[in-house]
Amino acid sequence: MIGSLGEVEVGSVGVHTTHQRGIAPEEVASRCADKIVSVSESANPLIREQANAFKQNIQKVIEFYVRQGINGYKTDLYNEALKAGDDGLANIIRRL
Repeated sequence: MIGSLGEVEVGSVGVHTTHQRGIAPEEVASRCADKIVSVSESANPLIREQANAFKQNIQKVIEFYVRQGINGYKTDLYNEALKAGDDGLANIIRRL
C-alpha cells in the first residue's frame, strides 16, 4: 500500500502449511474469521472479550458453510463418476 506521503507501507504476511493433507475446514474458518474480526490487545477487556466471542461465532458459521460447499462438490464428483459409468470411483468419492 502507498501512504499519503508516497512511502510504501508493507502489511503483514502469513504462511500456513500442511503436511500430506489439504487444509481442513476448521483451519479455513479460523483464517477467515481472523480476517473479518480483529481487536487490539490494548482494547477495553470487556470489548475484547465480546469481540473474541463474536469471532468464535463467525468461525462456526464459516466452518458450517465451508463444509456445505465441500459436500456439494463431492456430490457433483460422485454424480459425474456415475454418469461416466465408473461406479468404483463413485463409491470411493462417496466414502470420502
